[in-house]
Amino acid sequence: MLQSILFFTLIFSIYGTIEYYGWTAIRTAFQPENINRVKWIYWGLSAGLFLLFASYRPFLYKYLPKSVATYFAVVFVVLLLSKLIVLLFLFPEDITRFFRFLASKLSSSPPVTGGISRSEFLSKAALITAAVPAGTLIYGVFANAYNYQFRKVSIKFPNLPEAFNGFRIIHLSDIHSGSFTRTEPIEKVVKKINAVDADLILFTGDLVNNVTSEMEPFMNIFDKLKSKHGVISITGNHDYGDYVRWDTEEAKKENFKQFIATHKKLGWDLLLNENRILERNGEKIAIVGVENWGGGHFAKYGKFNLAYKGTEEIPFKILLSHDPSSWDARVRKEYPETDLTLSGHTHGAQFGIENKWLKWSPSQYIYKQWAGLYNEGKQYLYVNRGFGFLFYPGRVGILPEVTEITLLRG
Repeated sequence: MLQSILFFTLIFSIYGTIEYYGWTAIRTAFQPENINRVKWIYWGLSAGLFLLFASYRPFLYKYLPKSVATYFAVVFVVLLLSKLIVLLFLFPEDITRFFRFLASKLSSSPPVTGGISRSEFLSKAALITAAVPAGTLIYGVFANAYNYQFRKVSIKFPNLPEAFNGFRIIHLSDIHSGSFTRTEPIEKVVKKINAVDADLILFTGDLVNNVTSEMEPFMNIFDKLKSKHGVISITGNHDYGDYVRWDTEEAKKENFKQFIATHKKLGWDLLLNENRILERNGEKIAIVGVENWGGGHFAKYGKFNLAYKGTEEIPFKILLSHDPSSWDARVRKEYPETDLTLSGHTHGAQFGIENKWLKWSPSQYIYKQWAGLYNEGKQYLYVNRGFGFLFYPGRVGILPEVTEITLLRG
C-alpha cells in the first residue's frame, strides 16, 4: 500500500512539474493581457486531457469509437512530450537563476536590464522547438498510419531449384489488428496485394496486440488475401497473450486456442514449430515456421529442431522467425543451410529517417538487423517494417510495408 502511494505521488509530482513548466513558457513568452483567463484555459485543458487519458481503457475505449479514444490519447501524449521538451529548456535556466540570485546577494553589481529577457528568449525557443516534434508526431498519425509502401526485392541464390526461379513472395508482418481504427485503407491494400498475384504470402507474426478477439472486426478483410499457394504464417511475441493479466491460466490457454482457430477461419496455414514443403515440377523448397524466439526478455517459444525436422534433404529453405535477433543468435550458427530468413518485430521503431542518403532509427540501437535486407555469406535476412502499429498510432519516416520478394537462381 505504502509503495503504491509513493509511486503515484512520484508520478503526479513529475506530471505536475512538466505541466508547470509548460504554463511558465506560455506565460513568459507571450505575456497575455488576460493572464487569469488564459491560465484557467491552460490548466483546465491539461486537467481534462489527463482525466480522459487516465480513463482511456475503462471509459473512453469502452464507450467511444476506438478512433476517437485513440486520438484523445495521442493528443495528450504529444502535448505532454512537448511540455517535457520545454522543461528541458527552462529547468537549467531556473538552476542558473538560483545561483545568480545567490551571487547577487554577495555582490554589489546592479542587475542588467533592457531588451528581451533571457527567460523570455528561452521560453520562446522552447515552445518553437517543442512544436516541431509535436507537429511531426500528429502528422504521422493522420497521414502515415495507413500509408502503405510496396517494396520490391530480388535475391539470387545459386542453389534455388530451377522450377522456383522467379518465385514471388508477398511478405507481411506485424498486423497488430488491435490498433486499427479504420478499415477502408486496409481493404484497399489487400486488393492491391491480391493484384500482385504472388506465388505465396508469408506472414511473420503479431496478428494482434494482446487478445485474439481484436481480430474479429477485420476477419472479412484479411480472409480475402490470396496467392497461388495461399498464406502461411507464424506467431509473434504479442500473439500469446503474455501482456495481459488473465484471471486464470486456463483463460490464457483458451485465448491461444481461439488464436489458432482464427487462422483456420482466415484460411491461413499457421506453423507452430513445423514446416511445409512446396513442390514444382518435381523440385522442392521448404517453408520452416518457428514460434516466437527472441533475444533479451522476450519469450522463447521457438523449437528450431522441431521446425526443421524432415527438411534435411530439401535443397532450399525459407525460415519464418518473428524476431530478427534469432538470425545471429540461432539461425546462422545452428542452421547454416537456411537460405532466407523472414522477420518483423522491430517496426523500425515507427520513427526514423530513410532515404537514399541516410537510414536511421532508434531501433538500430536495439537490433543489429532492424529493417530491410541483410546478408552474411550465403544466408539472407529480410526484416519487414511492419503492416500495423503499436502504442503510437502512426509512423514518422519509417512507413508501413508490404514486401514483394522475388527468388532468382543465379
